[in-house]
Amino acid sequence: MADVADFARLAGREQGLSVVATLGADQTIQATVVNCGVLDHPVRGVPVIGFTTRGNSRKLANLRARPRPAVTARSGWEWVTAEGRAELAGPDDTLDGLGEDGLRLLLRAVFIAAGGSHDDWATYDRVMAEERRAAVLITPERVYSNR
Repeated sequence: MADVADFARLAGREQGLSVVATLGADQTIQATVVNCGVLDHPVRGVPVIGFTTRGNSRKLANLRARPRPAVTARSGWEWVTAEGRAELAGPDDTLDGLGEDGLRLLLRAVFIAAGGSHDDWATYDRVMAEERRAAVLITPERVYSNR
C-alpha cells in the first residue's frame, strides 16, 4: 500500500507537478495541473499534501462546496494518487488556529514544499495577496499507486 511519503518522493521528481481533480456542481470532474508538495499541517502537525490556487479559480469554488479532491503525482510510468478531505486557508477561507501571520507563512511553506524558492519574499507575499491565493491542504485518507 502506498503512503504520503511515496507521494512526496514521486512529486519531487517532477518539481511537484501533479494533477488535482475536483467535483463540479454539475457532477463532472474538473482536473488541472498544480505544483504540490508534502508538508506538516500548520495546526495539527500531520503530513498533508498542499498546493495553492488563485482566489477566483474554479477548483477553489469546487473545493469550497465539495472538499474531497484526488491528486496524482507521476514520473515516467510510475504514479501515486491520494484522496482525502481538503482544508482551505486563504483571504476568504479561515483555517482555525492558523494565527495572525499564518496565511502568509503557510503560502510560503506550500511553495517551498512544492520545490519552489524565491529571492524576494516580499514580492512573493504581495503577489499572493493580489491573486487572493488560498492554500489547499489535503489530508490523505486513501493513497494508492501502480507499484
